[in-house]
Amino acid sequence: QVQLVESGGGLVQPGGSLRLSCAASGSIFSIYTMGWYRQAPGKQRELVATITGGGSTNYADAVKGRFTISRDNAKNTVYLQMNDLKPEDTAVYYCNAARVFATGRLDYWGQGTQVTVSS
Repeated sequence: QVQLVESGGGLVQPGGSLRLSCAASGSIFSIYTMGWYRQAPGKQRELVATITGGGSTNYADAVKGRFTISRDNAKNTVYLQMNDLKPEDTAVYYCNAARVFATGRLDYWGQGTQVTVSS
């Protein structure tokens, strides 16, 4: 079992920056692939970025070059640095911890944090 708590959301102007944090507890953090997903009103939840326990990263095309995902396994925390924010980045951002097995996938989710990009 993994518990995830996000923080760092808020209101920012276009072109601004925010850093989201997700603190994990309850299991061995380093074995999980950690990710950030987002869901805008009326839209499906979508992948933003993932990072494996070894540090390999993957980004959605919409955020490449602007967002950076990182993790500190000693602090059981994953971060999302968001730069050059755009109004279309407005969404609830969710932290995810995942393990993939031959027989399926195990996912844990945080409660979400609101990011609003507006002038």
